[in-house]
Amino acid sequence: MNTESPEKNYLESCKKEFFKLKQLCDKSFVQIKDEDFFWSPDEESNSIAVIIKHVSGNMISRWTDFLNSDGEKEYRNRDEEFENVFYTDKDDIITRWERGWKCLFDTLDSLNESDLTKTVYIRKEKHTVIEAVNRQLAHYGYHAGQIVYIAKHLGSRNWKSLSIPRGKSGEFNDSLMK
Repeated sequence: MNTESPEKNYLESCKKEFFKLKQLCDKSFVQIKDEDFFWSPDEESNSIAVIIKHVSGNMISRWTDFLNSDGEKEYRNRDEEFENVFYTDKDDIITRWERGWKCLFDTLDSLNESDLTKTVYIRKEKHTVIEAVNRQLAHYGYHAGQIVYIAKHLGSRNWKSLSIPRGKSGEFNDSLMK
């Protein structure tokens, strides 16, 4: 029986879900070539590197000084995040990725149960902490799906499934019964 308060359970659940999103992307990154981070199907689509720049920029803006300042920081240049990356420095991209996630997890770790009903602002729009966390969880889930989709396309036949492989649901379910 879970003896944690609903608020504590919510915070722990959110941390787990954010971690799962990060893990999906991290597992995708190791299945693609370095140059694949910078590939996009056309001029209007984003590469994995551009998505990472955007997600990281969003995380740094939203989660820095989370309880005390608007989540859209004045120093953030969102439009610049979507400019194509013309260099091929995978290490820089991964460093940005990790910096954003560290900011998010450090902030989530600092929150306590009484913070959940506090008011925070994103672009001057009022949110409870719960609403703001849910908003970001949905936003990062959207982009994680994009990253995995691109990586899977590029990995093609060599792709190792990140969940239950196609045609293996019965086998997977059977393994849970043992």
